[in-house]
Amino acid sequence: MRTIINAFFTYSNRIITPKVKGSAKLFAPTFPNLPVRSLSVSQHIYTNYPSKKPVVMAMASLYRRSLPSPPAIDFSSSEGKKIFNEALQKGTMEGFFRLISYFQTQSEPAYCGLASLSVVLNALSIDPGRKWKGPWRWFDESMLDCCEPLEVVKEKGISFGKVVCLAHCSGAKVEAFRTNQTTIDDFRKFVMKCSTSENCHMISTYHRGVFKQTGSGHFSPIGGYNAERDMALILDVARFKYPPHWVPLKLLWEAMDSIDDSTGKRRGFMLISRPHREPGLLYTLSCKDESWISIAKYLKEDVPRLVSSQHVDSVEKILSVVFKSLPSNFNTFIRWVAELRIAEDTKQNLSAEEKSRLNLKQVVLKEVHETELFKHISKFLSTVGYEDSLTYAAAKACCQGAEILSGCSSKEFCCRETCVTCVKGPGEAEGTVVTGVVVRYGSEQNVDLLVPSTQTDCECGPEANYPAGNDVFTVLLLALPPQTWSGIKDQALMHEMKQLISMASLPTMLQEEVLHLRRQLQLLKRCQENKEEEDFAAPAF
Repeated sequence: MRTIINAFFTYSNRIITPKVKGSAKLFAPTFPNLPVRSLSVSQHIYTNYPSKKPVVMAMASLYRRSLPSPPAIDFSSSEGKKIFNEALQKGTMEGFFRLISYFQTQSEPAYCGLASLSVVLNALSIDPGRKWKGPWRWFDESMLDCCEPLEVVKEKGISFGKVVCLAHCSGAKVEAFRTNQTTIDDFRKFVMKCSTSENCHMISTYHRGVFKQTGSGHFSPIGGYNAERDMALILDVARFKYPPHWVPLKLLWEAMDSIDDSTGKRRGFMLISRPHREPGLLYTLSCKDESWISIAKYLKEDVPRLVSSQHVDSVEKILSVVFKSLPSNFNTFIRWVAELRIAEDTKQNLSAEEKSRLNLKQVVLKEVHETELFKHISKFLSTVGYEDSLTYAAAKACCQGAEILSGCSSKEFCCRETCVTCVKGPGEAEGTVVTGVVVRYGSEQNVDLLVPSTQTDCECGPEANYPAGNDVFTVLLLALPPQTWSGIKDQALMHEMKQLISMASLPTMLQEEVLHLRRQLQLLKRCQENKEEEDFAAPAF
């Protein structure tokens, strides 16, 4: 089993009744609005304290809900099939077949946003770039955790803006609209656009109450459109509750044109398609921890102010001003993307696929090392005593990998030791593997971390260089907007700095890596300003 992770650089009513003569009397709660067939009771006998007799819990459970019709029409009903056939004949069900091929039921009651996004990402054939289970790379709800921790989503659900964030971070192109930013006529055009294409899909977030359904806010993909009847098909990801159903588009708009109490903002919809560029290979930003807000502010607001308000007369002085004020948790913000595997699941040698991905990462790393900015940053970091430890980073990464691969908390793991080795790939090619011995409750597990490296010549001969602080800082500064440095008072120095961070001089793969980080930074800034739904055009060079 393999996975790819981001490596750090540094309802139920219940009645309790006592047990009598070895049997239990259960009292089921009354639900006057529910059909009898939908109610069942399960027994759970347990003892709270040794001195207490066992008690019995009666827990109500439900088998689906009856779909209120009207206003909705069950997709599988005679009328629903007729509406489908009409739309199919008119060519407004083109996106349906891709979506239904990858349709899934949300695995948690609050996972509607994650499930909707998983369906769409898989329907668009976007490669997550990391393994789900076994050798398979596949989007699953459990992998959509970069913008909000899963435990938070499981408890509270997820906001419109966070789903937009997740779509971007997963490598998709997103156009997002709240209802106060567009019109019902434009919405109808967007529904038509997605329904007549396999390359663009829509996710809607709406209030169920408008359709006389139970519940409140919900996310689901829009699977098609019948223009003559002006009805849209909702592929409800809560299939345990309601089946896919047709609704009048005007009513769907009304359901979206409601306030989300958790954010105070209106709901809306997003169009998701494949991007022109693939996401970053080697570096990524993380907004799982709330600290990203302060870090994004530092990079986008404080850095330009610092370099313009202080007297700087050299590149090294600029770096000193920038790095001496870094937030303490900065190393959790930007990370290099590492691939891990359970050592027992694979041979020691690298597979052709593993070697191919590692080669691409190594090309990017080499291109970073060859920039003039990297040389300045390396020199500066050496003067302040900054040191990197591959084994420390690898140990943390192996524990994170063991957590993902096992589904257990990372707090239960510790890495007892690490060993750096070179292993053979196809032909004579080699790759670096760090094997970590991860321990949990006395049992050991070997985890391999595949590490990109470059070779440089030194007095002692060839030396391997791995992802480290100097290259991470380099790509991050390259990703800052060019206007960051416009406040430098020394015109010659400002010109030199702009030359160092110029995108025009970077190789193609490094350009794409930097643009990926720049788009992420732009997204985080808009998240901070509660403008996540704005379209993200490619940043200019």
